[in-house]
Amino acid sequence: MTSKSHPPHDKLLDLLLDVVCVVDKQGRFLSVSAASERVFGYRPEEMLGRSAFDMMHPDDRAASRALVQQINSGQPSHDHENRYVHKDGHIVHIMWSAQWLEAEQVRVGVARDITARKRAEAVQAALYAVSQAAHSIGDLQTLYGRVHEVIAQLLPAKNFSVVLYDAADDQLSFAYHADEFAAPPPPIPLCGATFCAEVIRTGNALLLTPETATQLLARHGAVAGLHALDWLGVPLISGTQTIGVLVLQSYCASVHYSEQDKALLQFVASQVAAAIERQRTHSRLEFLAQYDHLTELPNRALFLDRLRTALQRAQRDASQLAVLYLDMDHFKQINDTCGHTIGDLLLREVAQRLRQCVRESDTVGRLGGDEFAVLLDSISQQEDATLVAEKILVALSAPYLLNGHTLQSAPSLGIAVYPEHGQSDLHLIRRADEAMYVAKRSGGRRYVVVEEAIKQ
Repeated sequence: MTSKSHPPHDKLLDLLLDVVCVVDKQGRFLSVSAASERVFGYRPEEMLGRSAFDMMHPDDRAASRALVQQINSGQPSHDHENRYVHKDGHIVHIMWSAQWLEAEQVRVGVARDITARKRAEAVQAALYAVSQAAHSIGDLQTLYGRVHEVIAQLLPAKNFSVVLYDAADDQLSFAYHADEFAAPPPPIPLCGATFCAEVIRTGNALLLTPETATQLLARHGAVAGLHALDWLGVPLISGTQTIGVLVLQSYCASVHYSEQDKALLQFVASQVAAAIERQRTHSRLEFLAQYDHLTELPNRALFLDRLRTALQRAQRDASQLAVLYLDMDHFKQINDTCGHTIGDLLLREVAQRLRQCVRESDTVGRLGGDEFAVLLDSISQQEDATLVAEKILVALSAPYLLNGHTLQSAPSLGIAVYPEHGQSDLHLIRRADEAMYVAKRSGGRRYVVVEEAIKQ
């Protein structure tokens, strides 16, 4: 019976995926298995005589020295972790099992590379943080900053941008832009940003190296992002529309992005796009609650709210304000004759002309149908209101060219001034409305002040 031959013990150790090493009391490597090249990047002979602390991440050295003292005093460690710097410069996460051999005066350790596991844990935590931020942070600018912070924990993100696309204007705007060399650029046409344009047009992520970027530029021409050595852009998609791009750029030859980075950024982009769409929906609902959808003027509720606020200020400052109430003469006839589409266009044009007749601090509102109201805040005398009324008469009486129709219409206006004609919002509105009807019964295309209405 013959006994089977076995490989020497040192050869068996070299077959292990974990690194088996022996170090002296000062931490110098005395023996290292072949797995060191896979884990640390160094061949065993390159590590012999070197101190483990020299290869360790600087931030982990103090804690590791304290732990080594415990191990050397007879307390084995089975699962402590620290970080080493790989030969090519990246960080390697190591889990150690180590024991001190008193007789030999050496420490034996087994090092397992847990970098992939640590990254998976970090990615999971980061994705949760992004998802949580997207659902809890209402202000988009704050959200963009938080997303930047989270991404920077996982990959090089010194240069990060959130670029939004306005399809109506065919423009890109930089809603968030962190760049070590360039300030946020102004809005630019889609055709002026080829890399982002490629993402928007295709709806697909784009990962560019200097070589692939050159090929893209040869097809489309010079663009923003030209000086970046590596460029990664993923689309922000809402429904079937691409509403923007998340962009990472690297100007450093040692920093590159990968398919793994692209997949991570795509998840982040889905969360950011959902947050943008939620805020836009909220803004639309908020707008519809306070503004007239046809003219985009404040509706009755918002107009009255602004009037109440102005009245409180006028009472406090002992100042005056005026309310002008108006409607368009013969509007029903125009609507019936030319159709509601033309009628709506007329109301939009009236709203636009009214805006041009007042100050930024004043408010123009649509109260319903063809009835509008104007709040003139902080006037010094009643004549200020009549001057504005005259300006409105001229502006709104000019011909309207709408879809090939030339129409003639003019307003009838009523004017009520605080405090002479009323103390409350509803009282002023009612008095101005009554004065407006006096103007209309008098032939229209004129204004009437409340005092004149009383004399009628």
